[in-house]
Amino acid sequence: MTWKTLDDMDLDGQRVLTRVDINVPVENGKVTDTTRMERIAATVQDILARGGKPVLLAHFGRPKGERRDDMSLKMLVPALQDVLGADVVFADDCIGPVAQAVVDTLEENQVALLENTRFHAGEEKNDEALAAQMAELGDIYCNDAFSAAHRAHASTEALARLLPSCAGRLMQGELQALESALGSPERPVLAVVGGAKVSTKLDLLSNLVEKVDMLVIGGGMANTFLASQGINVGKSLCEHDMTDTAKAIAEKAVTTGCALLLPRDVVVAREFKAGAENEIVLTENCPSDAMILDAGPDSVAHIKQAIDDAKTLIWNGPLGAFEIEPFDAATNAAAKHAAARSEHGQLVSVAGGGDTVAALNKAGAAEDFSYISTAGGAFLEWMEGKVLPGVAALDQGEKATAEG
Repeated sequence: MTWKTLDDMDLDGQRVLTRVDINVPVENGKVTDTTRMERIAATVQDILARGGKPVLLAHFGRPKGERRDDMSLKMLVPALQDVLGADVVFADDCIGPVAQAVVDTLEENQVALLENTRFHAGEEKNDEALAAQMAELGDIYCNDAFSAAHRAHASTEALARLLPSCAGRLMQGELQALESALGSPERPVLAVVGGAKVSTKLDLLSNLVEKVDMLVIGGGMANTFLASQGINVGKSLCEHDMTDTAKAIAEKAVTTGCALLLPRDVVVAREFKAGAENEIVLTENCPSDAMILDAGPDSVAHIKQAIDDAKTLIWNGPLGAFEIEPFDAATNAAAKHAAARSEHGQLVSVAGGGDTVAALNKAGAAEDFSYISTAGGAFLEWMEGKVLPGVAALDQGEKATAEG
């Protein structure tokens, strides 16, 4: 990795334009979950401790280039101050004299929060002129928003090319975790991919069968793979129009030497509701009037064995309908097993994606995973093998600075 981190920068007396993701849930003007704020605290506090002036750039919602009071970052100031333990000074714009005045008058242990970047139409168009106006407010650019790194926006891509650039602590941790999982992992590598549809994870599955040694497929997408083998999946969630694609991925796995693990037994029910009457059957014996809602105990035993054999685990998506009991059993059991192996230093485990984080938290396993990514789309695109503009721009910014 050629991008720089905060450790490579002299921050003393420097205005550090720091792109963060504080797109947090708000109800009645108050923040209801400060998790994303907590994750940027290390970066902001490090900049302050080393004499720098943090100037935060962030988006909120989808205002589509228009000013909207209900999407102003001003309402985040009280919660942000509590989390950061510093005085947060708000600027009513992210460019121009209003922003400049706030940045110029920042005092020690103060943080500037600039207004929603998406109030400017040029943000999502990656407008060079808008980025140039932002660049006037800083001496150094720090990107700490990996979750927005898959978007080429003015504050994530164009701006990085105009100033000496580096990754913040959250971005650094995310990239190092993903590098250890897919870039240069300790083998064997196991991937667990669940979720409803093959169609939404086509690029992901195609990339993973080239990169990993074992691939567990669970959730609704496992039904599509089973159907591609001629197995009747009854009334289960299944993309019958994707069976040829599933078959092609399975064939690709054979050529790349990736062991594909599909459910051997399943938990079926006639109703999709908590506590529904259910039974365990072999996958080929799914009743025509039933739905597959979870992997069975024999399947879980094989997944646990794969986890034991692996040195690195990448996890995205649940193995069953984890939201309702008892169809969370397979996800819970496998997640707890992976967490225990990670806690004892026997496994490097990296997980990400919205449903994944929720499932691992529900299983009580998230704390012991090596790394949990909250990035969603950026995490998936990295796993798909795609170049993330916000990450690539950090390299370009450094080259441009060196050449200049």
